[in-house]
Amino acid sequence: MKTLATFSLVVALAVTAAGCGSSKKSSGTTTTTATAPTTTSSSSGFKVGLITDIGGLNDRGFNHLAYVGLLKAGRNLGVKTRVVQSASPSEYIPNLSALARQGYNLVIGVGFTEIAAMKAVAKSFPKTRFAIVDVSNADEGNAPNVEGLLFKEQEVGYLAGYAAGLAAKADGKDTVSSVGGQKQPPVDRYIAGYQAGAKAAFPGVKTLNGYSQDFAIEAKCKEIALNQIAAGSDVVFQVAGGCGLGALDAAKAQSVWGIGVDADQGFLGTHILTSALKGVDTAVYLSIKDAKEGHFKGGQDAVYGLQQHGVGLGKFSPKAPKGIEAKTLKIEQQIIGGKIKNIPTTVK
Repeated sequence: MKTLATFSLVVALAVTAAGCGSSKKSSGTTTTTATAPTTTSSSSGFKVGLITDIGGLNDRGFNHLAYVGLLKAGRNLGVKTRVVQSASPSEYIPNLSALARQGYNLVIGVGFTEIAAMKAVAKSFPKTRFAIVDVSNADEGNAPNVEGLLFKEQEVGYLAGYAAGLAAKADGKDTVSSVGGQKQPPVDRYIAGYQAGAKAAFPGVKTLNGYSQDFAIEAKCKEIALNQIAAGSDVVFQVAGGCGLGALDAAKAQSVWGIGVDADQGFLGTHILTSALKGVDTAVYLSIKDAKEGHFKGGQDAVYGLQQHGVGLGKFSPKAPKGIEAKTLKIEQQIIGGKIKNIPTTVK
């Protein structure tokens, strides 16, 4: 409970910063190409660059958390940092290549959508060290200069689903749902765990799922969520980045529960039952720390689950049905202790 509270606090602080700047980009962090990205100065000669996916720094979750980890490295490790926002997938290769060409000691890509670009650029710059969030090194062709930063999303997805199942049952409903951005391994690990957890808590529950094929446009996720709610969903889990905020808005408008993703999105209102947290900030920070200290894990994956405090649940809504939080935290301990195993990672 203490470790979860600490983890939640760190992420909540990060999201508060994001929420305050949701309508405008944070000062000193907004460029769309690598030709003139923002930098923070440092006496250290170690340079780290971060390339966002098209969701951008103000997605109130995934990319912002990566940026928080970068900022922490700048403060605590004395490294020079640089962030580049990608306006479209076509910018991934030139952005990654520019930082590698400019001699950055570590270049970090954020998200599964950068996989092809990272694979090509890492091959072209074999002396540059790279890390990529949500992508296994094996998917990069076991490149010796790439570290994969992975998470056991299925574990926290299971917890979110367990809470969702209990909430639906308490409300006298029999359906819960999820809205994914794209059918990618990290997205599906969340959703597969969510469905399994919901059925463990409430064997008679129905699970609905849909993909928006987008991580940015809120209207696409809102439409899917509204259709799911019309079909009986009492809890909507968003796994679609900034697009997923539309799903949570639909949940609020229709007076059903929403579950946030990656960061604690409880700031959106008491309709947020809880959030499935992912420590992207921690993973980014630790990858920078390792690289600076000469322990870069190229050719490997760093994997973070409940046991490593890399995933966890955010705070529960004060309006959540009584007893749900305590019951869900007991399930968390069973996963950590190995009593609950083989949580699904693929969506059928």
